[in-house]
Amino acid sequence: MSQPASGSNAASAIVAGLSVVVDEHLRWLTQWHKAALFPRDNGQTGPDAAPEPSGFATWVTRVKKGSVAHQPAFDRLVQLHDQLHRMGRLTLMRAADGDLPDYGTYNAVLERFEEFIQQCRRIERALSVAGSGIDPLTGLRNRTGLADEVARELARFARTGQPFCVALCDLDKFKSVNDTYGHEAGDRVLVAASGCLTRGIRAIDEAFRMGGEEILILLKETTLAESLLVLDRLRADLAATPVQLADGQVLRVTASFGAAEAVSGLGVDALVDRADQALYAAKHGGRNRVEAWAPLPLP
Repeated sequence: MSQPASGSNAASAIVAGLSVVVDEHLRWLTQWHKAALFPRDNGQTGPDAAPEPSGFATWVTRVKKGSVAHQPAFDRLVQLHDQLHRMGRLTLMRAADGDLPDYGTYNAVLERFEEFIQQCRRIERALSVAGSGIDPLTGLRNRTGLADEVARELARFARTGQPFCVALCDLDKFKSVNDTYGHEAGDRVLVAASGCLTRGIRAIDEAFRMGGEEILILLKETTLAESLLVLDRLRADLAATPVQLADGQVLRVTASFGAAEAVSGLGVDALVDRADQALYAAKHGGRNRVEAWAPLPLP
């Protein structure tokens, strides 16, 4: 996840609040251990023996007022928080009735706690580097500076006539990966795909994560015909790259590409829009293919 550098102050405030949330939940876990495993020795019983930390609700309210509220990472964190405390309260209620948790129940709460803290750390790292222009998951450049980079190439093209192309890459049926295997698997696919693309382009070229599973590739000193050859090689490399999941399963993924070449008088947005139109054609042409932008035929 990423956000523009102009939101750096807001990001700093969110990270500071997140540190409080993590500290509160570490203290909560200690209280929960005592109440769940030694309810009588602890002198308290029931879910109130380990009250839910109050700082999280305040933090979420602050996040929802900011520019990053739409990020799915925050929704996932709220879900994990709700699951954690629902499971924790249920365990304490049973312990209060003399039913101490078995290993499976106890471990389930700890696993959910670990997931919650890991998600907090992911958000913390992402916001900490948001202003750096680097996507923390894939290591690609993010949207920060993208327009400036393309504008520089357009200016160079206007001066020298040196061609260049913009291409958009979109992983095919990526939503089904998240839905079927979970978001961790989706992250692994994104990391593997980004690594494949990075290895396949030259040092002078650039790759940007646009958001989600879409990646923009800036191919410098390249004609449209040359870019199509490069992109088809990248497409084949990606299709041949196995992605190993945490449970040992191996996925094969493909991607569609749309390319457009710079022409005189065309601005940044219009050039990227042409690449997007070509990507649309690749998706609707069967996926796992490369398409070049072409003007619509006259009626």
